[in-house]
Amino acid sequence: MGEVIDIAALAEHLRQVTVEVTDGGELLGSGVLWPQGFVVTNAHVVRRAEVNLRLVDGRLIRARVLARSTEADLALLGVPGTGLPCATPAEPESVRVGSFVAAVGHPLGVRGALTTGIVCGVGPIDRSGRPWIQADLRLAPGNSGGPLALAVPMGQVARFVQGSRV
Repeated sequence: MGEVIDIAALAEHLRQVTVEVTDGGELLGSGVLWPQGFVVTNAHVVRRAEVNLRLVDGRLIRARVLARSTEADLALLGVPGTGLPCATPAEPESVRVGSFVAAVGHPLGVRGALTTGIVCGVGPIDRSGRPWIQADLRLAPGNSGGPLALAVPMGQVARFVQGSRV
């Protein structure tokens, strides 16, 4: 058997690296604090050149959209300042059917909500297709862009960040 996971500690860690993405007070979704002063979110979450980010401690900071790919549904935001915690990317080969996963986001405005599940399927369907992970999580508006712990196709995200050349 694998190691025992402290779900409360995992949830707290994920909350530290998850931001609310807002615009004019409206919750658009979530984002993940990424190394080197970036935030990664979904492209469908950000539609303007700048958005506000609410950190776990309540601070609001302005972020610029540095890159956006609707095909990959990824967006890279630039965050001013340093010293923010950041996510630790997982190795893509660690994801497999039956893996435990957890997601933190702000569904329907509920801050830092945690949902858990297991991986049901891993793609792509064909060799040239886009990688994907199917998991049995309950998600709602406001979860988009947030972290999926222990099962994110980080290779795709890392290639997007590196390819953005910012």
